[in-house]
Amino acid sequence: MSDQAAADGAVTQWAALWPEALRAWGRFVAVHPPMLCETGDEARAAGLTGSFAMFRLDDRTVVLDLAALSALGLSDLGLEVLAHEVGHHVLCPADLADNGRLLARVRRGLPELERHAPMVANLYADLLVNDRLQRSRGLRMDEVYRRMPGPASPLWSFYMRVYEILWALPTGTLTPRVAADVDADAQLGARLARVYAADWLAGAGGFAMLCYRYLTDAEALVAFTCRSAVGADAQVPGLALDDDGPLRHPAFDPLVNDFTEPPAEEPELPSGGQYREPFEYGQILRQLGVDVSDEDAATRYYRERAAPHLVPFPTRERPVVREPLPEGTAAWDVGEPLDRVDWLATALRSPHVVPGVTTEQRVMGWMDGQAADPEPVDLDLYVDSSGSMPDPRRTVSYLTLAGAILALSALRVGARVQATLWSGTRQVLRTDGFVRDEQAVLRVLTGFFGGGTAFPLPVLRDTYLEPRRPTHIVVISDNGVDTMIKAVDERGRPGGDIAASALAAAGAGGTLLLNLWSDAEEARIAALTPGWDLHRVADWADLVDFAAAFGRRAYERSPG
Repeated sequence: MSDQAAADGAVTQWAALWPEALRAWGRFVAVHPPMLCETGDEARAAGLTGSFAMFRLDDRTVVLDLAALSALGLSDLGLEVLAHEVGHHVLCPADLADNGRLLARVRRGLPELERHAPMVANLYADLLVNDRLQRSRGLRMDEVYRRMPGPASPLWSFYMRVYEILWALPTGTLTPRVAADVDADAQLGARLARVYAADWLAGAGGFAMLCYRYLTDAEALVAFTCRSAVGADAQVPGLALDDDGPLRHPAFDPLVNDFTEPPAEEPELPSGGQYREPFEYGQILRQLGVDVSDEDAATRYYRERAAPHLVPFPTRERPVVREPLPEGTAAWDVGEPLDRVDWLATALRSPHVVPGVTTEQRVMGWMDGQAADPEPVDLDLYVDSSGSMPDPRRTVSYLTLAGAILALSALRVGARVQATLWSGTRQVLRTDGFVRDEQAVLRVLTGFFGGGTAFPLPVLRDTYLEPRRPTHIVVISDNGVDTMIKAVDERGRPGGDIAASALAAAGAGGTLLLNLWSDAEEARIAALTPGWDLHRVADWADLVDFAAAFGRRAYERSPG
């Protein structure tokens, strides 16, 4: 038989096992057929590297390297291999959101060793899937590991010993006899897998803690785990929120270790959960396989943080337009305004014009038009990025978050947004005028200068040189906002005059969101900025509450 014929036969053989692999997880499980790669080159072209199997959570595709599986002697265990991959779609991690939470939970159990989190998360998911198939479905998962000897690694020995305990295999079946302390860890690992089988996310951190001391040569195990993968542009919802709760080592978990007393009182978590820092959010995305830059990760982070707070942005009601309605003609008499004569109607009545006799005028009525749609108020946003502000790509910047809430709320109702990030002189990043591009706005807001403090007066001045739609101006800063008033532009015009004329031309008011340290400072800034709404916060986090409530405020300014 030729090599090509043998390869074709292998593909046919594995494809025929797919329906049975699906039935191992239930009669109603449906996943499209796997991608069966005959050669390693085909597997690499499909994105499978460093292992013999992969499951893609974004498009729910199983990818197998049949050549690698044959080399490992697993060709006659196709049902076990395929059912295992289906298990990752059905049991753990099942979808992108849970995969992200799994990885984040494992990272918390591996301080300073977070780089190993994807591999440990795969080991944990494999453990849960294999145990279900071995015990409940009667598949020969132990035989897979008998034929797939792993490296002489402490982590692999510990992991194999967990399987021996789970499946009541004689000691030494999957790994040589291990030391007593390793055996004790394996006992905890086996118990953990059973206790948290139905709530596997809760046990992920504890499993990572058990693996921690064995990670000296963890890279050697990557080839012996099936890989999870997502597309380069995959969206992973819910990743910014850290709602995992406290971690506990299995040795101190009363659910796992019967000899441990339950804690007297569990630590309370703040309502609403905690949030990850932007840098950690980006690291998790990249470990999931999402190809993002720091800038793109930051825009995703603040978009997700802002989403629960988005509210309708202020709008203005347009008056109902009355439309003229022709109702016919009537006689025009001498003494009435001459411009009322309808000369066409007059000529149609008689070719000889006799004033007051043949002259006609148009009779008009009025019809109420349809109610006009509310006019969205545009947003002109200025966010301080001087040295006293945090870098939004590293740590949470509440200035950026507040700006994102305001901007995304405005875009939601059809308004246009101009976002300007400012620091020292000539340190200005802005959108290309007023735009409807959400990504362009967020890219500006997530930038960072960290320089001096000089409000961009030329931007404010030039924005309102020409009449435009009603616009609300928002400045987010601290006491550095006084550079908007005290400074002069490059033409020598005082900032106070520029701010006053811009506020009048905007037509929908202006708001200063400022972090000020005293009442006296607030009074000083208020005296410098008449006509502006000054909202003072004592802590940057309070900006979020204001931004969320801002859209709920129906403000109407009188002409004065």
